[in-house]
Amino acid sequence: MEKDSQITLHVFFLTSKSAAGTFPVSQPLFSKFCYHDNIISMSKIKSAAVFCASSKPHDAIYSQAASELGKRLARENISLVYGGGARGIMADAAEACYKAGGHVIGVLPEVFNRPEVRLKEIQSELYIVETMHERKEKMYSLSDAFIVLPGGIGTLEEFFEIFTWKQIGFHRKNVALYNVNGFYTPLVSFMEKIAKEGLMSSEVLNSLIVASSLDELIVKITQDEITLPGKIKD
Repeated sequence: MEKDSQITLHVFFLTSKSAAGTFPVSQPLFSKFCYHDNIISMSKIKSAAVFCASSKPHDAIYSQAASELGKRLARENISLVYGGGARGIMADAAEACYKAGGHVIGVLPEVFNRPEVRLKEIQSELYIVETMHERKEKMYSLSDAFIVLPGGIGTLEEFFEIFTWKQIGFHRKNVALYNVNGFYTPLVSFMEKIAKEGLMSSEVLNSLIVASSLDELIVKITQDEITLPGKIKD
């Protein structure tokens, strides 16, 4: 990794001092620009973060879908940003993208920086960070859109955080659930219930992309970003 590329990444974040007993908050600088009318939404993304399981699923359809997604991102010249691991669906997506000639960026916490976990040989870039929080921040700053494949609680945590950031107004980037084999149908139904109960606006729910096919997914994540009224006002 080149030194100047590391420096460029650091400018995306401001860290505020925290009060006693609280965590410091790293706020992406792009959130400061979310409310300006002159911001033009992109119609073609250059990179996409892929959140998915680090485990091998029982049904091979999920691994196959991850591999096909990786190949398609390579063909569309969209860099794949992922968690840097060598296991599960995440490795399937990264390996397929890299072998198809795509650009793969891994972001791996130091605790997982071991030969049996990392996949340096199929990554174009690999960032080693200190914490899991830094991993997510780095992935968020490197990505123009977010794709959520089937996964476990870690994948769900990543999805809900980045979707919450969109709701708040920290970013305007597209967030998509890739609903392979109906995997996320129950989750979408639950979120519809949340909106029905008045605990989330239908506007926020409708900003979430839910795609059941790869073609539909690619078309929708490369569309203009859906702007939501931010909850944080300057």
